[in-house]
Amino acid sequence: MTITKDMSIGEVVKKYPQVVPVFFEHGLGCLGCAAAHFENIEQGAKAHGVDVDALIEDLNKALAPAAAKA
Repeated sequence: MTITKDMSIGEVVKKYPQVVPVFFEHGLGCLGCAAAHFENIEQGAKAHGVDVDALIEDLNKALAPAAAKA
């Protein structure tokens, strides 16, 4: 599975809790806020001035160890 910028933040955090630190590292610390449940990653990143492409790349890198075990 690949994380994409059109996926909701809440969906990604629920499905892949191991990526939470990546959101924090990129300055997206409000994962429990109401907006995280309906905002997609791109919207959240833009709202916080975060480079969405770098965020997506790092989120998918965080998934790589789990995918290698599967």
